[in-house]
Amino acid sequence: MRISNAEQYGKAIRDARKSLGLTQPDVASACGTGIRFIVDLEHGKPTCELEKALRVAQMLGIVMEANLPVT
Repeated sequence: MRISNAEQYGKAIRDARKSLGLTQPDVASACGTGIRFIVDLEHGKPTCELEKALRVAQMLGIVMEANLPVT
């Protein structure tokens, strides 16, 4: 899946969480964040902290990859 904005990232997080049978409180607890952060992240809030967002992705098994332009 190509992710190019916060809304798409949130959908990927939500889909991964649900496919693992986890609740938002489960993910928040495992990542050391509040439930509100998970809710905001899944709704594509663009001001969510990147480090926490990456921690959530990692916990859910989402691999982040950067494709740099060839110069």
